[in-house]
Amino acid sequence: MTENSYDVLVVGGGAAGLNAALMLGRARRRVVVVDGGAPRNAPAEHMHGFLSRDGLPPSELLKIGREELAGYGVEILDDQVSALEPGFTATLASDGRKLTARRVLFATGAHDDLPGIPGLRESWGTDAVTCPYCHGYEVRDQPLGVLGTEPASVEHALLVRQWSPDVVYFAHTAPPSEEDRARLDARGIKIVDGTVTAARREDGHLTGLELGARFVPRVALFIRTQTVAHDGLMRALGYEETDAMGKTNVPGVWAAGNVVDARATVIIAAAQGAAAAGALNHDLVAEDVRRAVDAFGGFTAEAERAAAAVR
Repeated sequence: MTENSYDVLVVGGGAAGLNAALMLGRARRRVVVVDGGAPRNAPAEHMHGFLSRDGLPPSELLKIGREELAGYGVEILDDQVSALEPGFTATLASDGRKLTARRVLFATGAHDDLPGIPGLRESWGTDAVTCPYCHGYEVRDQPLGVLGTEPASVEHALLVRQWSPDVVYFAHTAPPSEEDRARLDARGIKIVDGTVTAARREDGHLTGLELGARFVPRVALFIRTQTVAHDGLMRALGYEETDAMGKTNVPGVWAAGNVVDARATVIIAAAQGAAAAGALNHDLVAEDVRRAVDAFGGFTAEAERAAAAVR
């Protein structure tokens, strides 16, 4: 291999990408990770539900991961892939440098498209969150809110009720049906109709939501956001779907984490990266075997006798 030639290019250096690179590095593959440095959970101070790492800052997990990868010779570039040609040749955004790889694994993640409510973005990742499994325990038994943004927001409110008896469903743009109102009432979830006009903050913390002149105190707000996958490069290659192991419909391309599964928490994304890396390595092994068989086929007994005759 040349200096800029690799077995695997991993695009994205979050939990999925780094764990994939770890597996591949341990499989003695030449791996490069290109990471743009904008993980979905960057606003969060802590992550949860990750065995042995519960409560660790997400940035610390990535720091530890990078340190571990160095021990396996994995190269990490703080850059972005601006273009990727079939085959695969990647162009780096910073200087136009070209990288070639036999396989590509996308772990480019996603971002949350928030409702345009003043004050909401400032609360995002701390007081305004999406995942109760990630953030619910820290606000247990406190006054919580769920913002109605889509029909499934009602289910979100019913889920959040597990963490606190004091939950308010803000109908906002997703007023509940009569059937859903009955379900919310049955669980003691209050319903506040009307459009939320602002998220009020004091001393760096969310204190509640405003609906015009009305103010409803809350210490945390749960939202089902619109998740936007960072899959532009994948789509340009013809990506449509992945299988259970992260293999896409594009030969030689795998994907893991939030770019293909918006609901994946950190530990799930990491596991998906490991699974995809294992499947990818098996695919490389199969290719290595095919190449070896083809090369070996040029040295049959008949060919050796013919070569000896002209020596």
